[in-house]
Amino acid sequence: MGSGWLGLPVAEKLVADGYQVKLSTTTTSRLPELEATGASAHLVKLETVDSNMQSFLASDVLIINITSKNIEAFDLLIPAIEASTVSKVLFISSTSVYRSSNKEVSEDDGEESADSSLFQIENLFRASDAFETTIIRFAGLVGGRRHPGRFFRNAKQVRFPEARINLIHLDDCIEVISRIIERNVWAEVFSACSDTHPLKREFYTAAANSLAMPIPDFADSEETSFKIINNDKMKRILGIALKYPDMLQMLDSSDAFIIDDETTSR
Repeated sequence: MGSGWLGLPVAEKLVADGYQVKLSTTTTSRLPELEATGASAHLVKLETVDSNMQSFLASDVLIINITSKNIEAFDLLIPAIEASTVSKVLFISSTSVYRSSNKEVSEDDGEESADSSLFQIENLFRASDAFETTIIRFAGLVGGRRHPGRFFRNAKQVRFPEARINLIHLDDCIEVISRIIERNVWAEVFSACSDTHPLKREFYTAAANSLAMPIPDFADSEETSFKIINNDKMKRILGIALKYPDMLQMLDSSDAFIIDDETTSR
């Protein structure tokens, strides 16, 4: 469920690996684009459990990769999943569920914010006995045309410039998802992030320089607010060696980003 920046290339990878894949969209005009990947395309909406949704859920594994934080909609979706053939759910979440406690955090530290809508949605899925759910909490996403050198263009100010960054490249996201399915790793929670955490000031200056873009405006503040995401569990259980473990080195990699007029426009 979800066929955007991450969902579409994940589908392409799974199709290439020999899986039968379904993709969802809320827009009729995108159906031909999705079918061109070799997947079957379905017009479904999170908030609507109808015959289209039931057809889409006639699967073994459901990957949920949408940006909605609508708790009520997910609460309605779960009974439909429970009534379907789905036995495994892979829920794409975010490291934003962790509090900024100015220290390193991992999956077992209990550092999640109870007020986080995503964390509450995670718990809805984990509470079901009808299917097993694995949760991936991705750090900030980069790769393709999503270049960090453009994140703070248009006079956006970088808060807490002395805080550490938590990012992960698209290629590594795809590998994490495919490895979970390949190894049948369920009922787990993974924090997915790169190995390195340079300071925001250092990283976003280097990112802007790599595109010959203006250096961002860094806020003046003696205070800082951050968390450092520990990825040890992900690497240990999934056996993953990240393609882009070092975020500063990634900026110099010729294949890390698609650089065109769209990427470098100001």
